[in-house]
Amino acid sequence: MGQIIAIDYGKARCGVAATDDMKIIASGLDTVETRSLMDFLKKYVVENSVEELVVGLPTDLKGNVSEVETDILGFIENFKKEFPQIEVHRLDERFTSKMASFFISQSGKSKKQRQQKGLIDKVSATIILQNFLEQRTR
Repeated sequence: MGQIIAIDYGKARCGVAATDDMKIIASGLDTVETRSLMDFLKKYVVENSVEELVVGLPTDLKGNVSEVETDILGFIENFKKEFPQIEVHRLDERFTSKMASFFISQSGKSKKQRQQKGLIDKVSATIILQNFLEQRTR
């Protein structure tokens, strides 16, 4: 069995999360500068058995897609060329940043730690992945 990885894609940085090999638990891996994301994934995929990728679909309350979607589609196209054996999924990421901020605030982190955007991105990727896992078991 292999892992599922998830990405909360942003213009500046991306949060990355992964499951365990049994695909039961989602855990935050890292926050990576967007320009370094593909290099990070190449290394990660070589070192780990990755079967699937979930990329957040950024939409607003009305269901309109965010402007970063163009960049995401380009990333996905490049990812599929580099890793044709890995299945790619999309998942609505509405409210994940707000949920991440809330969970971080409840974790006892200091105000300075809670405001770190990188931490929010990593937790958002974890939430995207956890939501994906929950949808699969329904």
